Amino acid sequence: MTAFTVALVLVVAAAGLLRWRRPAWYWLAFGVTLAALRVLVRYRSVMDACGLTVPPARWRLVLARAVSRPIPEPRPPRIRRLRPTRTGLVLRLKLRPGQDAFDIAAASDRLRHSFSMFGVTSREVRSGVVEVRMTGYDVLKRVQMPAETETRPMRVPAALREDGAVHYRDYRAIPHALTLGATESGKSVYQRNLVAGLAPMDVALVGIDCKQGVELFPLGRRFSALADSPDAAAELLDALVARMADVYRLIRTQQRITVDVPDAEIAADIWDLPDDLRPTPVVVLVDEVAELALYATKEEERRRDRIITALVRLAQLGRAAGIYLEICGQRFGSELGKGITMLRAQLTGRTAHRLNDETSANMAFGDIAPDAVLAAIQIPAELRGLAIAGDASGGWHRIRAPHTSLRQAVNLCNRYADRTPDLPELAPFRPTTGTATEPVPSAKASPAPV
Repeated sequence: MTAFTVALVLVVAAAGLLRWRRPAWYWLAFGVTLAALRVLVRYRSVMDACGLTVPPARWRLVLARAVSRPIPEPRPPRIRRLRPTRTGLVLRLKLRPGQDAFDIAAASDRLRHSFSMFGVTSREVRSGVVEVRMTGYDVLKRVQMPAETETRPMRVPAALREDGAVHYRDYRAIPHALTLGATESGKSVYQRNLVAGLAPMDVALVGIDCKQGVELFPLGRRFSALADSPDAAAELLDALVARMADVYRLIRTQQRITVDVPDAEIAADIWDLPDDLRPTPVVVLVDEVAELALYATKEEERRRDRIITALVRLAQLGRAAGIYLEICGQRFGSELGKGITMLRAQLTGRTAHRLNDETSANMAFGDIAPDAVLAAIQIPAELRGLAIAGDASGGWHRIRAPHTSLRQAVNLCNRYADRTPDLPELAPFRPTTGTATEPVPSAKASPAPV
């Protein structure tokens, strides 16, 4: 008995230590089993208390009265599947007649407290079926991306969502995006994760960094073109517009709209072309877009109008030509001048890190998800990298990108430097770099000798 007591105390102490220092390990070792039992035991009473039950069917009441049996209890949604994950539990529920997916979403906070989980989110899988994802711990406190993620062309695992799922930046589904964030909010780390995810793919990277290139030029071995000033950015964007026109001419010549050509072979964008004819897709990363829109003289104003016009053209017409925009900045408002709101309307994906003003949050989410505006301005300063991600569908969720240092991103770009395509129209903007060197291990600098 003494040995059993000692062993039990050691197990409890180990569980408490894991829960404090390594919540992911605690969840896999102890938490998932306890949470599954807690959900199954409390399920009916919790659903009844949250108002997620429906009265029994009329024929059941008639049958109960006919045979003098107790009246059946209200019925909760039926559990179709309970699946444990590395971060929580996933419940697949079959709704009863008269229930709605919004009822489950509205009761998510009450379900979180009742099941003693860290977070609860829900989504409608199909008519009558709702998936409830419950997280057992704060997955955004220490981001650990899964070892295996879905691989697909032009689809980058950029961050981790608050429900434990991976947040993907899918350029074919959401061609253009806007990323906002104040200084020291984690915006640059998010941008590095995008570059690191795109580096192994067959894609041309084009960068515009008006901070004299301090953010993007260290990654220059993987970039086909870089601009470090508004003047160079104007020339580069004009070259991209010209490339877009050339790609459309190529698509037009390859459409072959005749009676004997199957519908699936009629080309409407670069992804419908044969592999040997398909132009290389281009991802344009713009850092600090406000620098492109500011002006102080008439000449700078003409340059600014030229830049914004080119960006709007690429946003409106670039998707089919395989040109995708990733616009980043600290501030984004209508005071940046004409054309800014027109540009924003074409940027389907929206990501907002910590913002200093509500106006930028409104520019990011006011037209697609008003509920996300308040969440964006409430991000604490100490949680760098935490962001709100949404799109034109109206849905939004919290995400956090794993920390990627500049050295790690440089090493990755150097490793895949041989995959950098050489585009003739962008050759004048190709960054000049020295000979490639071996990757340097990421390590903290040694203290200076005393």
